[in-house]
Amino acid sequence: MIDFEKEVSKRVEYIREMLKKTGAKGIVFGNSGGKDCALVGILSKKATDNVLAVIMPCESKANYGSDKSDAEKLCEKFGIDHVVVDLTEAKQAIVKNIGMELPNGSLINIAPRLRMTTLYAIAAKYGYLVAGTGNASERYMGYFTKWGDGAFDFNPIADIKATEVFEYLKYLGAPESIIQKAPSAGLFEGQTDEKEMGVTYREITDYMEGKPVSDEAKAIIERYHKTSEHKRQPSPLYGV
Repeated sequence: MIDFEKEVSKRVEYIREMLKKTGAKGIVFGNSGGKDCALVGILSKKATDNVLAVIMPCESKANYGSDKSDAEKLCEKFGIDHVVVDLTEAKQAIVKNIGMELPNGSLINIAPRLRMTTLYAIAAKYGYLVAGTGNASERYMGYFTKWGDGAFDFNPIADIKATEVFEYLKYLGAPESIIQKAPSAGLFEGQTDEKEMGVTYREITDYMEGKPVSDEAKAIIERYHKTSEHKRQPSPLYGV
């Protein structure tokens, strides 16, 4: 069983130490209306009043509907300041100016990288740190965009599995609509994490904990982990 009171306290203290060590004035994070960013936002707000959530819709209808609504609910309930930065035109301008047909993988990764660019621009303005919002399951699977949501100054939930994030949010009293929604990066219409990966977060948790999973799930998880190793390692540097 997770000792939520102890774990939350440790993570809040970790965030405070990060601010003290770096001399940063506060924290900025991307608020998609999902579970992971909700947990990061709540923990950050417990650590400091200087927290800014940035809601960044980009093309997907859900970004402008339920995602934005849930993101705003989180901010309202926990007193987190927020701004909305619409990135649709920026993405479309980039695609247009590249001037060549791009594969789907290239297209869907533009939004996360634009979001990280936005977060770091805002962070520089206020002297804030960028908080990462990826959980341990996503990291193990490599289910994040390199130089997109995989970039951050610190991550207070990097060791928490996706199935545990749900439990933390219940303990902390997050909006029910966030707790109940299917995990999704909102990269395209109808996208959900589990559908895209072909495996459930429960299966990923079981595998990571050494519990039995189906042969099919095991094969998918091991393939994702192996092919995404480069995402978890520093970029190669000649002569260093």
